[in-house]
Amino acid sequence: MRILLDTHIVLWALDAPQKLTTKQIDALQNPANQIFVSSISIAELMIKCSIGKLSIDVNLLDLIQQMGFDYLDYTPQDALGLKDLPFIHRDPFDRMLITQAKHHRCIFMSNDAIIQQYDCNIF
Repeated sequence: MRILLDTHIVLWALDAPQKLTTKQIDALQNPANQIFVSSISIAELMIKCSIGKLSIDVNLLDLIQQMGFDYLDYTPQDALGLKDLPFIHRDPFDRMLITQAKHHRCIFMSNDAIIQQYDCNIF
C-alpha cells in the first residue's frame, strides 16, 4: 500500500505512538507499505512551531527518515485538485493533503472525522 500520513499521524508516529491504533502501527511497520510524509505536513509543523503551538527540538527531517518514511513534495498537479474538492474541511493543509493523496493514489491515514466525509481512501 501507498500511505500518505496526515500531520497529526506524523507527530504521533514520531513522539506519541500510543495514540495510534494497532491497525495503524501495523501498517506503518509493514515493510511492504510505502509511507509518505508530505512537504505540506512539514510546512504545517514549522508554522505551528513558529507561532508557539508546538515545539520540536530534534532534526525533524532526520527523524522522519530514520522512521523509514519517504517524502512527497506537493506539486502544481496536486494543487489542481483543490478546485473540485468539496469545501467540507476548512483547514487548508488538510485540503491540500487530501488532493495530494488522491492525485498520487495513496491511502490517507488520518483520525480526523471531517476527512472521513471526503471521497478518498482513508485509513
